[in-house]
Amino acid sequence: MTLVLVLVLLVLLLPWGGAAVARRCAALLPPRWACWVLTGAAVLLAGGTVAVLVGLFHVPFLASLERLPLRRVLEVWPAAVPFAGAAGVTLLVQSVLLVRRWLTHRSLLRRAWEAAADGTGDGDVLVVPGSDVDAFALPGYRGRRGRVVVTSGMVRVLKEGEREVLLAHERAHLAGRHHLLSAVVDLAAVVHPALRSLRAALVFHLERWADEAAASVVGDRRVAAAAIARAALAGASRGRADGYPLLSAASGPVPQRVRALLSPAPAPPRGGARRAGVLGMAGTVAAVAFGSLALAYALHEYVEYAAGRLLGVPSGCSGLWSVMESLFGG
Repeated sequence: MTLVLVLVLLVLLLPWGGAAVARRCAALLPPRWACWVLTGAAVLLAGGTVAVLVGLFHVPFLASLERLPLRRVLEVWPAAVPFAGAAGVTLLVQSVLLVRRWLTHRSLLRRAWEAAADGTGDGDVLVVPGSDVDAFALPGYRGRRGRVVVTSGMVRVLKEGEREVLLAHERAHLAGRHHLLSAVVDLAAVVHPALRSLRAALVFHLERWADEAAASVVGDRRVAAAAIARAALAGASRGRADGYPLLSAASGPVPQRVRALLSPAPAPPRGGARRAGVLGMAGTVAAVAFGSLALAYALHEYVEYAAGRLLGVPSGCSGLWSVMESLFGG
């Protein structure tokens, strides 16, 4: 029993460390790489958490597959059924929250397209009349391709060269399908609270990715920095920071983005020490995630071992588990 409790506690704690390492690793990488590292870490850590909860939920059922009566399971581990019930309830709550969050995404997209219905423009740009200062990338919806939505207020605020930066920035969001990455991390954060910290980090790096793309299009990093700063000062998009899957040039920590644009373009890690550090942190995130999956498998093996011990059937992992039980108090 003590051993299983230790495994469960490890599962609950591992994503906190994994998320912290992922954020640190992303800070050392160019924006595009950072976004993929954060998204991959969120998926792996969430997947490991779900795998362990499923494994814990199946403990009584696994025991029955081993032809071990539930009464005998409860004799050895009285908390087996309560733990399995808690895991089942957690999985059910997570499922409901995931569905609700996904429906929120779809509702947000639908309302955004309805709000942009009055817009006019040519190509992939829609100019919406109004005094609000706003611009965002509107992903495709129900067969309609993605568009860049800009209010007439934003058009008036920016100079001609700065408008080009803004359009290039939002087009980069659409071309990179950044709304999908943000949606994946947003949904993963429902699975474990530790992953919520990855959402803000991802927003920042997605905006940096689009900033760099815009600077490359206009060929002047200072003009790009000025455009981003002016757009944010004129009227930061209200609620965009949590408005997945919409992404705006005025979201995220704007001062940090401007400072980055006033610096040389980011490059992949070079040099043995820095590259080794990045690889080490990425490997740590992967190890944490796969460690959670290994713990889920360990729960199954533990039931098999317990069944073999109670029924007198030899088990291939009995030596390992007997050692672990002696360490953790069985």
